[in-house]
Amino acid sequence: MGQFENNKSKSLWSREIDIPSRLPLEGDIETETAVIGAGIAGLLTAYLLNKQGRKVIVLEADRIAGGQTKNTTAKITSQHGMIYSSLMKKIGKDRAKLYAMANQEAVRLYEKLITEQKIECDFRKLSSVLYSCREADSLKREAEAAEALGLSASFTDKTELPFRVEGAVCFEDQAQFEPLAFVKHISQELEIYESTRALSVRGNVIETDLGNVTADHIVFATHYPFINVPGFYFLRQHQERSYVLALSGAEQYENMYYGMDAGAFSFRNAGEYLLLGGGGHRTGDKKCGGVYKTLAEEAAKLFPDCQIEAGWSAQDCVTHDRIPFIGRFSLYHPNWYVATGFKKWGMTTSMVAARLITDQICEVENPYEMLFRPARFLLRASAKDLLKDIGISTAGLIRGSFQKNRRCTHMGCGCCWNPNEQSWDCPCHGSRFKADGSLIDNPAQLSKKTGFHQGVSR
Repeated sequence: MGQFENNKSKSLWSREIDIPSRLPLEGDIETETAVIGAGIAGLLTAYLLNKQGRKVIVLEADRIAGGQTKNTTAKITSQHGMIYSSLMKKIGKDRAKLYAMANQEAVRLYEKLITEQKIECDFRKLSSVLYSCREADSLKREAEAAEALGLSASFTDKTELPFRVEGAVCFEDQAQFEPLAFVKHISQELEIYESTRALSVRGNVIETDLGNVTADHIVFATHYPFINVPGFYFLRQHQERSYVLALSGAEQYENMYYGMDAGAFSFRNAGEYLLLGGGGHRTGDKKCGGVYKTLAEEAAKLFPDCQIEAGWSAQDCVTHDRIPFIGRFSLYHPNWYVATGFKKWGMTTSMVAARLITDQICEVENPYEMLFRPARFLLRASAKDLLKDIGISTAGLIRGSFQKNRRCTHMGCGCCWNPNEQSWDCPCHGSRFKADGSLIDNPAQLSKKTGFHQGVSR
């Protein structure tokens, strides 16, 4: 990362928590359920299945929580931006209420698990506040929609923020925590194989670089599914990046804040630090430079005496209808399951996914199954974004045909230079690579053997 060196380029959680390493797979094994991916979604799924007495193993290509989980801002909330008034229009009140209740139930499940297991992870109950500095009417409608769906939400024009807002929606009974401390605890009793990359899946067999795993049930919790067919998830979602600074010497807030305006910022405390987030953009956007500079300037303006202690970023998958894909991977493989498309609310949605997939494997009815069903296609809610994604992917594939040294190893799209993090990012499906060609993020499975040319893309 260009602006931050050494330990300052790590998230706060990575600096403070060390999770013991696990051995790689040694040869072929059999199990009842195999979870691919040791992020929080995969680990929670394995944890819940293990509590049900099911034999489950977890395969991880790198380290436990080594992907997006370590880079989260760790908000556990049913407040997912401006969503509920839109959902009610596009999918109806009944399905919108299912979305609200699924995520609010996830908040309660975290609290129950953390309390019962006495997990020390700085879990705090607080409110999550959606704010705007430009207008209030849409926020009033959002508050009315959220309240109608059963959430404890209300409109206000007063916040703790050091600037005036036109309006805000306060969602009560939300939470935040220290994610790696939580992960460290729930992973202790799980059978996990690190440095074991899943290469392909055929029927009940996962082929890895270190042996084959045969399982009755297979869960894809790899952030972005690496299997293109069936499922065709590469046609049904894209990836977006977001950035955060950890500040010392800044104000301490009682609640979490998320701005709805273009270019707005988010705020939450983490111990003695304040996390300032913003600068989101589609992965592979050629015009994404200067994000950390913008965040640093905002920090200096709002908190003149603060110091930047760390800066990092993450990315997430966004489905066309803004509802995650959770459940059976494909009609052709009823024993495969997937969790993806969390649209930057992965802590909460990971619990939703773990509970739903566990219920499906254990043949327990789950009220949210149809809402998150991956095989759905809601034309009214997704047509516009589908056409946009097709256009961007087509342009990326054409670029890749002319830039062979900068092609993504996933499907050959032309990668673009990300000056914020000195990486080559794929605008089609969000894979990322270091300048030397080493793979950073999936869905690509392979590094570039010859690396990329240094410098910016043209």
